[in-house]
Amino acid sequence: MESIKSKITKIAVKEGLKYIEKDTQENTAKLIQWVEKFAALDDHKKAIAWVKKNIKDSDSIPAKFINRIFTEVNPRCREKLLTNFIVQSYFIGRPKAFENEKKYNCKIPWAILIDPTSACNLKCKGCWAAEYNKTDSLSYETLDRIITEGKELGIYAYLYSGGEPLMRKKDLIKLAEKHDECIFLAFTNGTLIDEQFADELARVGNFTLALSVEGFKDETDLRRGNLSFDYIMKAMDILKKRGIFFGFSTCYHPQNVDAVSSNAYLDMVMEKGCLYGWYFTYMPLGKDAVLDLICSPEEREKMYHAVRESRRTRPMFVLDFWNDGEYVDGCIAGGRNYFHINANGDVEPCAFIHYSNVNIKDVSLLEALQCDLFKEYQTKQPFNHNHLMPCPLLDNPDKLLEMVNAVCAKSTQPLDKESVECLTRKCIVPSIKWQCTAERLWNERNQEKEPPTVACK
Repeated sequence: MESIKSKITKIAVKEGLKYIEKDTQENTAKLIQWVEKFAALDDHKKAIAWVKKNIKDSDSIPAKFINRIFTEVNPRCREKLLTNFIVQSYFIGRPKAFENEKKYNCKIPWAILIDPTSACNLKCKGCWAAEYNKTDSLSYETLDRIITEGKELGIYAYLYSGGEPLMRKKDLIKLAEKHDECIFLAFTNGTLIDEQFADELARVGNFTLALSVEGFKDETDLRRGNLSFDYIMKAMDILKKRGIFFGFSTCYHPQNVDAVSSNAYLDMVMEKGCLYGWYFTYMPLGKDAVLDLICSPEEREKMYHAVRESRRTRPMFVLDFWNDGEYVDGCIAGGRNYFHINANGDVEPCAFIHYSNVNIKDVSLLEALQCDLFKEYQTKQPFNHNHLMPCPLLDNPDKLLEMVNAVCAKSTQPLDKESVECLTRKCIVPSIKWQCTAERLWNERNQEKEPPTVACK
């Protein structure tokens, strides 16, 4: 049942948007003052103070980003972005979640990543989902239950991966329509986006897409198959035409890092209509993983600088799932800020950590959040004093080995049942190599110098 506060918020946001549309630059500051009334946490107040400071100059990147939202995004999607993402999920949901954390003695994350299906119409090289059973699928009823229970805990953000989640697009639209106060995002290969589906996205307004692209045509088709790039570009055109709020998702590795870190690439996706972007580094999951696709320290550092430079120069919000650990105090997985439920229902700490000791089909969402593996995560987070080494697999493999064995978590990869010993062994050398670079970057970003944990030559 939607709360009275939520209903009042929706009405107020609608009126506020009408007001700001009359003069975006002048009235944005006034709208921010209104949003400030919802600031219950110190983090809320800090975020609002930062926005107020940075939108005064119409030529600033934050001001230009806000202007893009008001000129490129259709009114329905724009309203849902402000109401559901900023007010409902952030300003209302987080205080509610923190209250429930005290009540139930466990972390309540900001978002849940769910695989509606493990089936996919592509077979991309190095895909972490390739190790799952392709016939697994979560029923509509199970997805609906997860979201319903999540809202009761204060969780209003739901992300979909797979497999290809849009193979279930009718169910996903139905869920977005039913849970109208939530925000939904699907990571998609883009090949199933057509005009009819884009019209549905425009209608519900609370469903955004991150299209997977690996660089330009050569890099994308190399990993995703012939003509994949063309399908993605066409899909972006369809979404942009309808004013859908969407972005891109890119996995970087030695074969494409030069392309995807380039100004030309970032300019291309922004011009196609992307308002945000996610970068992920290649993870060596599965016994047949290609270790040559793990980035070198130099390549990972290149992405570190490219993402930060993009945020300084482009009105498009771009983040790196690994290299931005410094902004969220390390790893956010294991229920701290997010966790993953695969298409079989296995509750995993992260999309890249395929070990579990509980299944959502057997327990409530709250019971899943109280599982032993998540407790291990939260006891040990952060996994490194240097938040540029946040990951318990890629950066601190000994930590993942310790946690999985401590609770006897089982592999959720039915195709090869890769042991945690086998997986973490592949990351020992890359983690040691990255450590020296990470320490240098960390020290450059912090005035208080900490001595390196290894002797770097």
